[in-house]
Amino acid sequence: MAKDDGTQSMAVVCWSSDLDRVWPVLILATTAAASGLEVDVFFTFWGLRVLQRPEVRITGDNWMQKLESLVDPGSTERLRLGKLNMAGVGTAMIKMLAREHKVASPSELLEMARDLGVRLHPCQMTMELYGLSKDDFIEGVQPPIGAASFINMAADADITLFI
Repeated sequence: MAKDDGTQSMAVVCWSSDLDRVWPVLILATTAAASGLEVDVFFTFWGLRVLQRPEVRITGDNWMQKLESLVDPGSTERLRLGKLNMAGVGTAMIKMLAREHKVASPSELLEMARDLGVRLHPCQMTMELYGLSKDDFIEGVQPPIGAASFINMAADADITLFI
């Protein structure tokens, strides 16, 4: 629902770290923000890894958390296609096509999102589950929130997406 000043808003859930899911989240978030909407993106479960700094490799406090971080390494630099990955060949091909067609990379889009004022919210529960701390994340991430806080945002938003 538009605010009193007419500003519309969008709330998005990013639950995956698959390149073919993260890319649309960031394209839609930056496009909405550039169009004047207030945008909140809630990163949960595997999607939380998108906010991870590229130089952070192994995270967590116990062997299960550390193993999960090795299997799903995090950051926009390491995203892989969820479909047609073909041992990395599909991911390389789609990235090559994106460069040829001047499509911004997920890393560029994430930086653009921050510059446009998109609020990036890490899920508190998932942080605890994975053993992540705010120091594991890129600059400009909002304080962690829970599902109830995001649901309140989504309930007030004009557009709500789950990608």
